[in-house]
Amino acid sequence: MAKVISTKEKILKTAIKLFSKKGYLGATTKEIAKEAGIAEVTLFRYFPSKENLFEETLSVYSFLPVLKGLLPDLANMPFDKALKIIAHEFLNTLESKKYLIRIMHSEVSNYPDKVHKIYHNFIEEMIKTLASFFEEQQKKGILREFNTNSGAMAFLGMFFSFFNARELHMMKNFKNLDVKKIVEDFIDIFIRGSIK
Repeated sequence: MAKVISTKEKILKTAIKLFSKKGYLGATTKEIAKEAGIAEVTLFRYFPSKENLFEETLSVYSFLPVLKGLLPDLANMPFDKALKIIAHEFLNTLESKKYLIRIMHSEVSNYPDKVHKIYHNFIEEMIKTLASFFEEQQKKGILREFNTNSGAMAFLGMFFSFFNARELHMMKNFKNLDVKKIVEDFIDIFIRGSIK
């Protein structure tokens, strides 16, 4: 039996598609509503503003819900294995949203303050979520004492930089690299700097 897609889901799927194609600034609520097959007034019943729609789109389609979903299963896993899973899932999420990331990076300086705040709040929450995982590992005596927020920024930053060089700048020498090997190398470097 085919799953019935709710109006809210339909709006969000259309929003991610159009934000990825035209950016936050280029995609209008009128366009999103039309493509979703609803009236614009219906869109505003679910999302009072374009900012609310953007925020909900990020909360559904960003790496944050993926990370939150992973952490309970990773809690009792060997640290290196847990990091590999986080890294691969992070890279997969970035890859699947590369068009949205590309366009957001090109227009982010033109975002209104509200949208800047939404964007930065998501990044901060993602860092705090990963930092809480590192804190638990510190409590177990697996990791040495270090600022877990800085550790989370360093960890995610390594993989985002690799993704950025490989996908967004289309650097040929990065295209042919073995991603699995890169993940293992980065994690080895990270573990050597964080393990007790």
